[in-house]
Amino acid sequence: MSAEKPAPQDATPIAPSTRERVLVWTGFPLLGAGVGWLLKMAVGWLATLSWVPWQGPVRLVASIPEPYAAIGFPVLGAVLGVLIACYAEFDYVTATVTPGLLTVTHAGRTRTVPRAAVDAVFLDGKKLVLLGHRSEEVARIGGDFDPEAFAAALQAHGYPWHADGDPHADAYRRWVDGLPDLPAAAHVLLKARAHALKKDRTADAEQLREELAELGIVVREEKKQQYWRRLPEHPGDGRRQP
Repeated sequence: MSAEKPAPQDATPIAPSTRERVLVWTGFPLLGAGVGWLLKMAVGWLATLSWVPWQGPVRLVASIPEPYAAIGFPVLGAVLGVLIACYAEFDYVTATVTPGLLTVTHAGRTRTVPRAAVDAVFLDGKKLVLLGHRSEEVARIGGDFDPEAFAAALQAHGYPWHADGDPHADAYRRWVDGLPDLPAAAHVLLKARAHALKKDRTADAEQLREELAELGIVVREEKKQQYWRRLPEHPGDGRRQP
């Protein structure tokens, strides 16, 4: 991905380069075809070794006659490579940065964030995080993107980029079930989210993150361990956090 330093009023697009996309769409199918051909050669050799497990399936595959085996294995490998390229294309993050608005598209979903709503932007692992003026998460963006391109474009347009990471990192505490500092509803959501993280249910974990945000709780994870912090009370909204 690339991003050129823009003039103050220009829009800066961020997207994978044409060269990168060409490499993905040609490289993965060719690599898959090569792996398929090597697998075809390896299966014939493994069928001669009596100590190799699963000899029945191995010999069955090795018995595929020529030229079907010589053609079929590389073709199947190439098809797998195309599927991987499709996933890579789906996982790309594209964006347009202007002085007043950030528009981000990932996995078919487009989000817009006004510059006026952003108080901090930083990387949390492999995700781009935008915080609002109450330190709430305005957006958390995952996927395949170039952090340097985002950093350059956001800084050029006046967004508050934090190269050292989350400015509120010291406020997080590790979640422990039953901790008295959290309401029961938050514990229920965090417990469900811990289960979702354990099972790699990313969509469920993100939905539960949003529900926790409604309770005034910001959550992040490291190696599937959850850490939380409470949003400070907004001085002018008349509400109290639970």
